[in-house]
Amino acid sequence: MIIEPKVREYICTTAHPQGCAESVRNQADYACKQGIVNGTKKALIIGCSTGYGLASRICALENCGADTLGIMFERQANGRRTATPGWYITAEFHRLASGKGVYAKTINGDAFSKEIKEKAIELIKKDLGKVDLVVYSLAAPRRTDAEGKTWSSCLKTTDEPFTEKSLDLRNNEITEKTVEPATEEEVLSTVKVMGGEDWADWIDALKAADVLTENAVTVAYSYIGPELTYPIYYHGTIGTAKQHLQKTMSEINQAHPDVCAVISVNKGLVTQASAAIPVVPLYFAILYKVMKRAGNHENCIQQIARLFTQKLYTVMKEKGLHEGCIEQMQRLFMDKILDDTQVDDNGFIRMDDYELLPEIQEEVKKCWKAVTTDTVNQYCDIDGYWEDFYHMFGFHYSDIDYTQDVDANVEINGIVM
Repeated sequence: MIIEPKVREYICTTAHPQGCAESVRNQADYACKQGIVNGTKKALIIGCSTGYGLASRICALENCGADTLGIMFERQANGRRTATPGWYITAEFHRLASGKGVYAKTINGDAFSKEIKEKAIELIKKDLGKVDLVVYSLAAPRRTDAEGKTWSSCLKTTDEPFTEKSLDLRNNEITEKTVEPATEEEVLSTVKVMGGEDWADWIDALKAADVLTENAVTVAYSYIGPELTYPIYYHGTIGTAKQHLQKTMSEINQAHPDVCAVISVNKGLVTQASAAIPVVPLYFAILYKVMKRAGNHENCIQQIARLFTQKLYTVMKEKGLHEGCIEQMQRLFMDKILDDTQVDDNGFIRMDDYELLPEIQEEVKKCWKAVTTDTVNQYCDIDGYWEDFYHMFGFHYSDIDYTQDVDANVEINGIVM
């Protein structure tokens, strides 16, 4: 079938298998060039098929040579309907890992469920023994908890209505968007979906099953952003959930002294989740323009490769620095994870450091005040925004002929349904 992008506001309902595979190869090539790291050897990636979770899995493979078990919730192709991008992406990742002779399996199911947690524990015991890294990178609109109650998140303020400029992605026009405040129930529901409760459930379950190595590391991903977006983001329902995630990090560290839980606060990027947040797409489009001009823009894989090679683990820059498992994990915790130079006062690893540089934010504010529909291309990186958007679904890669018939039915070797 010939697969073309079908976009509805901030969602593309089709995905291209060759383009998604190209995305994985490009990210793997970049990560490989960043060097070998004394890092994870066996990793569990919860939310492994797109975005930061995928980048983490790629870095675990390319920079650490790690065996990985992934958790995703993706859809296979069905008739004239393509698979979701994460399905094609995972198929290519498995192919790359197999070519290197490295273990890779992926469980396809609801990561929030008790069933998938039990299935993951069973596979870890059978295939890996124990894991030394757990990456928690879930972004979902709904969650059904252990008691069977389904919670839905919302994108609202928590105080009063907020009106600000926004970018209408349907026509690239600058408009005004008003976001209404959430009810107490909506705030609670968003925290239940996007907060840290499920992260803690995973670590509790893995620890109880004795499938975590001593001094295992678990990393969750978050975003704070600048003061400009605080009303809708950090001071909104999502930010309340992210603050709960921080609280959970402390609770995990207290409950499990031999587990090191950290949060990586990442830079703003175009993702399927961020594209849906009012006001934020305009900020990202301006930010892209400003940071690219300054020469410090990072995409997803660039950011996570920096996390793995400069923050979370140490690059082997000199020959003869290979360490055994005990030595490298000891140095990880003594020199990196617990090093004050790597975390802020909240215990966060700040991968948004380039984004929040004063000179970057000052320029963003100037552009924000000046931008109109007539000047949107002057102040916003519209092409860059849409390039990242389409790349998420496997489109707009220059070396792929999208007029050719392709088979949308792609099998994944190593999938566990």
